[in-house]
This record gives sequence, C-alpha cells and structure tokens, in this order.
Amino acid sequence: QVQLVESGGGLVQAGGSLALSCAASGRSFSNYAMGWFRQAPGKEREFVAAIRWSGGGTYYTDSVKGRFTISRDNAKNTVYLQMNSLKPEDTAVYYCAARNRPIVTVFTITTQKWYDSWGQGTQVTVSS
Repeated sequence: QVQLVESGGGLVQAGGSLALSCAASGRSFSNYAMGWFRQAPGKEREFVAAIRWSGGGTYYTDSVKGRFTISRDNAKNTVYLQMNSLKPEDTAVYYCAARNRPIVTVFTITTQKWYDSWGQGTQVTVSS
C-alpha cells in the first residue's frame, strides 16, 4: 500500500476551476493505477476519474467528461485532477485512491472496492 495526501480543495463559484493534487509516498508509484472518487453529503461515494499507470488510459464518469482532466507525473509521485466549469452538484469530499496494478480493466479501475489505498479527502464546495 501507499500513503496518499490530497490538496487543492476549497470554495469556488459555479463556472470556476480548481486543481486537486494527490501526493503518494512509497516506491513503484509508476506501477499504480490511480483514481479520484467523491462523496457528497447524504450520498454514497462515487467514481469520478481514473488513470492507468502509464497515463495512457484515462476514464471519467459521464457527468464530468469534458470538464475534468486527470493526469499524473510519475517523477513527482503525484496525480492531478483539473476541474473546470464547476457546478454546485460537484460539491463533495474528493478522495484519491491507488492500487499497485499496472494491468487493469475498465471495470476494476472505476470500482472503488478494487482500490486498497485511500487519502483522507479534500473538500470541494461550489457555490451557485
């Protein structure tokens, strides 16, 4: 497992942007599949975006496609989530997740139970 620390959350007006970061400790970060999930008040945690170890494959939930971009810098052991055109319904605690598996399927990389390392979360609040 790896330790994950998210940062970059905050309060923003609708239509604005935020950039989240997730810094990972440990070795072999480049082998890890990484994901972002979020949990809004009173709702279950849901998948937002994920990226394969090489960065060559990215996946998004439909509601954020075209607005959010996931990327990674393996040299810095960091994964990013650029969020543009934010909406009030994007308000949630955003969690970073990881699993040391260079080979994944679309089903596993988008499923929260598949991940074995989680950050503490960062709050994103979008005001209308």
